[in-house]
Amino acid sequence: MRVRDGLGLRQAAAQAKPGTRIALAPGEYPGGFYFAGLKGEPDKPIIIAAADPGNPPLIRGGGSGMHLVDPAYVELHHLTLTGATGNGLNIDDGGSYDTPAHHLVLRGLKVTDVGPEGNRDGIKLSGVCDFRVEGCTIERWGTGGSAIDMVGCHRGVIEGNLFRHTALAGNTGVQAKGGTSGVAIRRNRFEDAGDRAVNIGGSTGLQFFRPPLKPGAEHCEARDIRVEGNTFIGSRAPVAFVGVDGSVVRFNTLYRPRRWALRILQETREPGFVPSRRGEFCDNLIVFRSDEWSGGGVNIGPHTAPHTFKFARNFWYCLNDAPRTKSLLKLPAEETDGLYGKDPLLRDPEKGDLRLQPSSPASKVGAEALALGQTAERAAESALSDSLSLAETARALDAYPPRWEFGDERAKIMASLDKRQRMPLLWGEDFLLTEQLLAFTK
Repeated sequence: MRVRDGLGLRQAAAQAKPGTRIALAPGEYPGGFYFAGLKGEPDKPIIIAAADPGNPPLIRGGGSGMHLVDPAYVELHHLTLTGATGNGLNIDDGGSYDTPAHHLVLRGLKVTDVGPEGNRDGIKLSGVCDFRVEGCTIERWGTGGSAIDMVGCHRGVIEGNLFRHTALAGNTGVQAKGGTSGVAIRRNRFEDAGDRAVNIGGSTGLQFFRPPLKPGAEHCEARDIRVEGNTFIGSRAPVAFVGVDGSVVRFNTLYRPRRWALRILQETREPGFVPSRRGEFCDNLIVFRSDEWSGGGVNIGPHTAPHTFKFARNFWYCLNDAPRTKSLLKLPAEETDGLYGKDPLLRDPEKGDLRLQPSSPASKVGAEALALGQTAERAAESALSDSLSLAETARALDAYPPRWEFGDERAKIMASLDKRQRMPLLWGEDFLLTEQLLAFTK
């Protein structure tokens, strides 16, 4: 159904059934839309989309431009939201932690000029599972907020987006906290996307963790987060591990971080929370200047376990003092097979083109070295849908090991076998697995 104004959109949403597609005509719509309980079905999502993606509708203002409460199988395509005073787009579970919002797709959205002061997010996700955010642009969110803020979210993919802000203290690009797990942050571009471009973990009130914290158990802000194939320009720290229990940052390009390449911090210190630990920083390309570099490039806070972190095969280059590159580093654990001081031969970094020249010595690291994942994702989904048993999957992994080793047996879950073609899949062509398979491989 096609709508042309805010009233029409509200009426259409109230009548929406599985399979309904609501097409918004070009034009301006007043923000503040609130939709509770939109429920599609696995093969019949409810879609709210631009009638003309080339001329998307503009949703302006409102506390939130749009707020979805307890949705399931819902997709938003090619909408522009600007000028919200709270959050540009807010999606949550309605406070019912045992029934999360789930199976959501956010595609081709543009969210700008949120707040601007305080903890105001471009996209706020609370208690959301099985989701994708792809091909979106998020610019200029709150001074203390995030481009995407996830609280207690699980099994998601954030891929192919552009995040652009300024390197102001206090805000983050993508944040995963409150018990968030199983999220891939992949092939995005971060341009001065706040103080910490990706904040793996954070600081969350105990009552907001999803699922709720269990007495006597070990707790963390985030686990099993994968940050891969991204390009970072600026930010005081492109990546921070904050109250993490196992996450991987690999095959990213970091260009001129303003102070550190990464941080290892612990902000939630209540009983039961493990120290930030077991992070991996591998196969990244880091290009920095000595006059924008502090503390050896890694900031380590108290109450952390930096000795449990792994560093391997990173390519480090100091733009203004290449011979001193290695001496300017101070990693908390010895690096395996690192490379230091060679010019990576970026194409045109001053104009933002961080691709490598054909003769680059850094061809095996950085964002360009992460193999395209779509073919593997489809193959893996086919294998699982063909009822490939977990035991068969394990045998396949033994027969076709990953192309690179990361020293963590759980990394095996990111490879699989196409059952029908019987072809090994290249390591790095990743897909999101179910919690069952994750548990099986631990």
